[in-house]
Amino acid sequence: MDDRDSGASPGGSASQPYRLVLADDHEGILQAVQGLLSSDFEVIRAVKDGAALIEAVEELRPDAVICDIYMPGKNGIECGAYILRNGLSRAVVILSMYNEPHLVSKARQEGIQGYVLKEDASSELVPAVYAVLAGKKYVSRGVMKKGID
Repeated sequence: MDDRDSGASPGGSASQPYRLVLADDHEGILQAVQGLLSSDFEVIRAVKDGAALIEAVEELRPDAVICDIYMPGKNGIECGAYILRNGLSRAVVILSMYNEPHLVSKARQEGIQGYVLKEDASSELVPAVYAVLAGKKYVSRGVMKKGID
């Protein structure tokens, strides 16, 4: 039995996959991430900046949000903190190329449940999303190797 069988609402059943919003300012990354997630989740919107992310999440109330740190306007950590503080989504995963201890710590301080390095996305993003939707924390192995857990 996987996490989708928990009957969570609005998404999360075998017949109704978890709904996600993605944010990254690079079109190629958005397309690649959508490809990685499409067999397990429903990507309901993909946006390129912080303002568009907040607008999409307020409108759509996804189960989870996956966002880059550095985007035009508000950064991903600021957006994630706002989203969680206001109950707009159950979970946020940062997807970043930066393996920097201060960024991981800041994300965690703001209540963000997941941090995945873009270089690890092909093997870790799907498990990370399932983990955070189950109420767990998730940090890329590459980040943990650098001494952050």
